[in-house]
Amino acid sequence: MTHIEVWLMALALAMDCFAVSIASGIIFKKAIWKPMLTMAFLFGFFQALNPLLGWWGTGLFRNIIESFDHWLAFAVLAFLGIRMIIESFKEEEQRRFNPRRYKVIFTLAIATSIDALAVGISFSCMGYETISSLYYPLAAIFIVSFVLSLVGLGIGLKFGKGFAEKLRAEMWGGIILLLIGCRVLYEHLTGC
Repeated sequence: MTHIEVWLMALALAMDCFAVSIASGIIFKKAIWKPMLTMAFLFGFFQALNPLLGWWGTGLFRNIIESFDHWLAFAVLAFLGIRMIIESFKEEEQRRFNPRRYKVIFTLAIATSIDALAVGISFSCMGYETISSLYYPLAAIFIVSFVLSLVGLGIGLKFGKGFAEKLRAEMWGGIILLLIGCRVLYEHLTGC
């Protein structure tokens, strides 16, 4: 993956964090820095940890999947992208949760990062063979998720719900993942 694609993929992964952070910012109503920084850190941490876990798990079976890894990477990224696009059009249900509680923050961090396991599978399929080759993309994922979580909290605090609905961040994240998956498949099939 190119540097631009790494940052776009990190951006796409962070869209769930961004959306949840906006909702949390709306609920916070005023800046409370300790839980807000904890939320941003945990969102970034789990968004970076889960691709590593997915990559590691896939590495155990690399010899078996080498002949169809490009199709697997495409399928995983396309599935995630399409799912994010579809989810972006669903009505958001009113949820009663307290994002100031650390148990809730931890649960949200895990829930928003589950899809990142699949990205780790695609890393393995795209030729990331050593853990050191993952430092850059994992750092990018952490940084983007952390920053977008803080930005989302700020947007939620400042503008509230109306702006979040107009932005459709989850839809754009899905489009980015879908395009990266198509590029992986195209490059493998054409040799470009």
